[in-house]
Amino acid sequence: MRTHLLLLAVLSHPATQAQVLDAAAATFTRADTLRGSIGPERAWWNATFYDVSVRPDLDRRSIAGVTAIAFTAVAEGRRMQIDLQQPLVVDSVTVEAEAYRDGAIAIVDRTVPFTREDDVLWVDLPDTLRAGEATTVRVHYHGVPRAAKNPPWDGGWIWRRDESGAPWASVACQGLGASVWYPCKDHQSDEPDDGAALHITVPDSLQAVGNGRWRGTTINGDGTSTWHWRVSSPINTYNLVPSIGRYAHFSEVYMGLEGPLDCDYWVLAANEARAREQFKQVAPMLACFEQRFGPYPFRMDGYKLVESPHLGMEHQSAVAYGNGYRNGYLGRDLSGTGVGLQWDFILVHESGHEWFGNSITTADIADMWVHEGFTHYSETIFTECQQGREAAERYVTGCRRNIANDRPVIGPYGVNEEGSGDMYYKGAALLHTVRHIVGDSTFFAMLLEMNRRYRHRIVTSAEIEDFLIRFDELTRAKLNRAIFDQYLRTTQVPVLEWGVHKKKLWVRWTGCVPGLRMPVRVRIDGRTVDLVPGTDLSIVEVTVSRTPALEVDRNWYVSVKHLSRKELDRARRSTLVNTSW
Repeated sequence: MRTHLLLLAVLSHPATQAQVLDAAAATFTRADTLRGSIGPERAWWNATFYDVSVRPDLDRRSIAGVTAIAFTAVAEGRRMQIDLQQPLVVDSVTVEAEAYRDGAIAIVDRTVPFTREDDVLWVDLPDTLRAGEATTVRVHYHGVPRAAKNPPWDGGWIWRRDESGAPWASVACQGLGASVWYPCKDHQSDEPDDGAALHITVPDSLQAVGNGRWRGTTINGDGTSTWHWRVSSPINTYNLVPSIGRYAHFSEVYMGLEGPLDCDYWVLAANEARAREQFKQVAPMLACFEQRFGPYPFRMDGYKLVESPHLGMEHQSAVAYGNGYRNGYLGRDLSGTGVGLQWDFILVHESGHEWFGNSITTADIADMWVHEGFTHYSETIFTECQQGREAAERYVTGCRRNIANDRPVIGPYGVNEEGSGDMYYKGAALLHTVRHIVGDSTFFAMLLEMNRRYRHRIVTSAEIEDFLIRFDELTRAKLNRAIFDQYLRTTQVPVLEWGVHKKKLWVRWTGCVPGLRMPVRVRIDGRTVDLVPGTDLSIVEVTVSRTPALEVDRNWYVSVKHLSRKELDRARRSTLVNTSW
């Protein structure tokens, strides 16, 4: 999620040719590279399962835990990079090994050496593993983890108390990384193939909720209980999160495309009545998203909303909810139109991430527009399901006011750095433009096929762009990489320049990347006309009046400029068009 509430006016853009901006010009450290790239000590092994046990001390705000990382070697290797952020302390590291006991082979834990480098743990296995071999490493650790200052944007452990004074705790760590609270390969490109288990030990008076299915609670006899949860699907490491509080639980079953879907709700006991009313939005939201995106991606793990001590986050199969049981974004409409006050922003947006971000995941957070742009557009799609097409168009075009165009949507690769917060609103504006270029039937077919093809997959922005461009003959004719470069890799909005000479319309794109050729729909002289301008001034085979008014269809995120006679004359001469006045 990490919703950026950038209520800024759209900046003005000079009508000069844009260049793809070089985000790599920023300065990054070795620590950034270790965190954000797949170096040699990460590349040779693939995580297959995380088994995380954690015991938080809610008074001292500390934790103690053991994480078992099951993995398979995909190439020969011995030294591992495991991430665990300071100030957490590693007590020991062990690896499973074979040993002879009483004349038989047994599996034992063997202590292995390790060193620390800032937030990285270098672990040296006793023997080199060959490709195809598998084993499990266990990391025992403790300490006072980083506390979140302004979750979910500034992440870490969240230590709160509810209105009754009972402890209320959780974690938000998107971007910051799961290694802020448990050891892991902290990179989006490697989700554990077989899922994860989470065991949370809390006082008997509290409940502990995790991702996936509840697998029972162990009464420890010392005033604490351990709650066991299991995720069967691959999961982003930052999505695996404990939630601790004095919760009430209720549930319902939604009849989804793949069969019954268990929907569970864990809310503070005092808020149960409000939650029961507000969460009536879940079923119609799921119905809309399944119609447009395909089946809910994690039916085996269920759908869950968990009230959180922060605004919200897309924690897979345990969506964090903290919107105060109000419609809109904390009671406000991000579009400024009033349309967004008809539904609960956090419930809809974070649930949309189950398809985009949780099921379809980018390898590098530099490409997170694939998560946030598509998910922000899911709000428009739900608005259309709920209120109709015109309201949906008002919502998505109204949200453009939040676009800052401060830096490119796609960030620098390999250093754990996101692009601009425009990944939300500008990403959705791009998708809405694409929808109107290719038409509804093709666009919605693309969304369904995208979710079918890339379900539970790791992708790149380039891969998704190529998929959209090459989807069918129509998209290959109308879409091209320059369109995506324009909106994702520059900060400029393309300008449609137009002028009239001898009742003929002349058009071109400026403020754009070289070679941009993008269809656009305009209304001129009372007629709707589809144009396909390029960066060279060209004549349109349509007769217009001497002084027409031209208006671009609002569904295209572009600017427009009328060229005076003198400007048009200069522009025509510069294109070397062989025509006379």
